[in-house]
Amino acid sequence: MTIIDRRGLVAGAALASLFAAVPARAEDKPMAPWVWTDKHGLIKDLPKDENPLTDELKKFPRCRYCGMERAKFSHTRHLIHYEDNSVDGTCSLHCAAIGLSLNMDKGPKAIWVGDAGADGAVKPLIAVEKAFYVIDPSKPGTMTRVSNAAFADEAKAKAAAAQEASAKAGAEVTNFDGALRKAYLAMADDTIMLRKRRSEMRQKMGKM
Repeated sequence: MTIIDRRGLVAGAALASLFAAVPARAEDKPMAPWVWTDKHGLIKDLPKDENPLTDELKKFPRCRYCGMERAKFSHTRHLIHYEDNSVDGTCSLHCAAIGLSLNMDKGPKAIWVGDAGADGAVKPLIAVEKAFYVIDPSKPGTMTRVSNAAFADEAKAKAAAAQEASAKAGAEVTNFDGALRKAYLAMADDTIMLRKRRSEMRQKMGKM
């Protein structure tokens, strides 16, 4: 064996002993993506509640993603209850879509939406599978350029979509899945609009 070979062998042994002395970090161990997000993800600290509908607006007063007061937007608010009892309260379908994206490994066992057709200042929640969403380009919605209010009564939803301005703009009635799909498709334009609006508001408040 040559001197060069011996030096290489010694150096290799030294490096091996060095790495053997360093304990493996938990982060280096194989870990499923969903296990990592449960521990480190943006939504790891969602509150848990077995009965989220009880005093819902007191327990979840603001939208987690935009900070809006949910009671002020009770007609568009959503409430998502996941299988592990995590709860996500949002002001709108737009923010509910964000939450569902971030919580891709949590299966929702119930989702509710405010009934825009109900009487009263604060609208009651209804299960989204029983809701009729009106996608109306003639008016803005909560956090969106296009309104997507939900109704418990199909007749009221169809009447809202049939209003002259709404009908001319191409308003349509769809279910939750259809409305959610449109919310994702509109996410880019809505986010650009919202970032500009928020920036202008912050500048205005700063001057005041």
